[in-house]
Amino acid sequence: MAGKEMKAPLREEADGGDDVGACSSICAVVLTVVSALFVLVTFPFSLFFCFKVVNEFERAVIFRLGRLVEGNPKGPGMFFILPCIDNYVKIDLRTQSFDVPPQEVLSKDSVTVQVDAVVYYRISDPVTSVTNVVNVNQSTKLLSQTTLRNVLGIKTLADMLTDRENISEMMQTTLDQATDPWGVKVERVEVKDVRLPPQLQRAMAAEAEAAREARAKVIAAEGEQNAAVAYAEAADIMAEEPGALQLRYLQTLNLISAEKSSTIVFPLPLADMGLDQITKPFGGGGAGDTGHAGLVHRGT
Repeated sequence: MAGKEMKAPLREEADGGDDVGACSSICAVVLTVVSALFVLVTFPFSLFFCFKVVNEFERAVIFRLGRLVEGNPKGPGMFFILPCIDNYVKIDLRTQSFDVPPQEVLSKDSVTVQVDAVVYYRISDPVTSVTNVVNVNQSTKLLSQTTLRNVLGIKTLADMLTDRENISEMMQTTLDQATDPWGVKVERVEVKDVRLPPQLQRAMAAEAEAAREARAKVIAAEGEQNAAVAYAEAADIMAEEPGALQLRYLQTLNLISAEKSSTIVFPLPLADMGLDQITKPFGGGGAGDTGHAGLVHRGT
C-alpha cells in the first residue's frame, strides 16, 4: 500500500510536467506566429530589426524565447531573427591574449618567487562557450592563475630558471584540458619572468663569484704545474748542452734591450764561456777574481 501511495504523487508530478511543457510549446508557437505577423505588417520597416550582420571572425548564437535555436551558429555575413522573441550573442573567434598577474609561488625546495606569464587562447565552440560558462574570458583568466601556481609548486628553483619550455608546455596542456568543456582552445602559454627575492639574488651572485674564483685558481695552478714541468725539461736540456745556456743569456739580453733606455750589468761566467784563458794575461787570475766578467749594455 505504501508503495502505491508513493507512486501516485510521482505520476501526478510527471503529468504536471508534461502539461507545463505542452503549454510552453503552444505559447512558443503562438508568439512565433504573432512575431511573424508583426514583421509582415510593418514591412519594410521591420527589415531594420530582423536582419543582422556579423564579421568574418565572429559567430552569432541565437536564442528564441530563452531556448537555443538548433543548428550551427550564424555567420559570417547576414542572418535573420524575429523581433521581440529572438536575441543573439556574438562570439569573437580570433586568438586573444592576456597577462597572468605575478603570482607568489613556493617552489619545491621552499623558495618564494614571483612568476608571471602570458596566455594565448581562442573560442573553438561558440555555443558551448555561451551555454556552459557565464563569462568565458574571466573564467579562463582565473583558471590560468591557479594553474600557474599549481604547476610551479612542484618545480624546484633551478627548474624554474632553466626549464621554462617544459613548464610552458605543461601549463598549456593543463589549461587546454580544463577549458575544453567551455569551448576554449589554449594555443600557447609562455612564462615571462621569474623574480627572486633580493637576499636570494645576492646569495646566488656570491656563490657564482666564489665558483668563478675557484675555477680561476685551479686553472692558475694547472698552468704553474705545466710551467714547472717545462722548466725541468729545459734545465735537463741545458745541462746536457753547455752552449744552450750561453744562447739563453744572449736571448735575455736581446729582450732587455727592447725596453726603455737603461744601463744593464749582466754577469757572465767566464769559465762557461771559455774566456778565462784570454783574461789571464790581463791579471784576471788574482786573489779577488771570482771567475765572472761584467758585461755592460747601454740602451739608447
